Amino acid sequence: MAATRPGRVQSYAVGSIVVGLIVLGLKYLAFRVTGSVALYSDAIETVVNVATAVAAFFAIRISAMPADANHPYGHSKAEYFSAVLEGVLIIMASLVILREAWIGFSHPRALDTPILGLAITTGASAVNAVWSFVLIRQGRKVRSPALVADGRHLLSDLYISGGVIVGVALVALTGLRILDAVVAALVAVYVIWSGWGLMKESVGGLMDEAIPDGELKRAAQIIGANLGQALEAHDLRTRQAGRTTFIDFHLVVPGALTVSTSHTICDHIEDALKREFGETVISIHVEPEEKIKAGGGVYSMGDPA
Repeated sequence: MAATRPGRVQSYAVGSIVVGLIVLGLKYLAFRVTGSVALYSDAIETVVNVATAVAAFFAIRISAMPADANHPYGHSKAEYFSAVLEGVLIIMASLVILREAWIGFSHPRALDTPILGLAITTGASAVNAVWSFVLIRQGRKVRSPALVADGRHLLSDLYISGGVIVGVALVALTGLRILDAVVAALVAVYVIWSGWGLMKESVGGLMDEAIPDGELKRAAQIIGANLGQALEAHDLRTRQAGRTTFIDFHLVVPGALTVSTSHTICDHIEDALKREFGETVISIHVEPEEKIKAGGGVYSMGDPA
């Protein structure tokens, strides 16, 4: 994978702010023309989209800053804080929605021009659908947790809007005003669930979880294919910090191998890993052959020696 260009990531973050403002305007208009509590809950949830898009933009800018004396490993973890903040804001928004749902449940009211409101909300949902697909696809491509989190949140927003549209349509068709408040309450419950999921995933990144098993196995395969005259690679460890993948391991070489040759082997392994994983920081500790653990191959931390 080619190395990430920070400017490209930032452009998507700016796009999220613009799209969020457009969708917010449309959903608020839908609420104003109908007076629907369910549509109001949908608009409140979109306020969170805009706020988190702004937070993601600044987090991405910070994460793109180069390493310095105080942050020798870079600033890439800043994106995880953005995703955690998004989860917190989502849960706060759900509490506001629950309050409005309770008011609507206690004092149900008839909807004004529901067909127009539904048409406006459907148009806003279409915009969200396209942009969420773009964010998730590009976020995974450039290894940006902030973009992926933003895209997933927009996707959950799409499901929410679909439920709201069905609920408001049922209110208009059946005349059961209380359904409007029920739909709003269901939206709040779903929002809480999605916010918790985002926070849990981001905390995993802050806690230096290893890269997914499939990628870990691929890293081991690449190291094994480029061992050259080396005897073994063991204690392979990985972690993901935003767009940056960190890989470190011990490389056992024959005692008679020169420092220059050992360095060349390390260079070959590093080049191969960077071609596969893109923005990568690799640390290799070269050891003499008496440090061999399992008699050859590549072994991750926790593998039997």
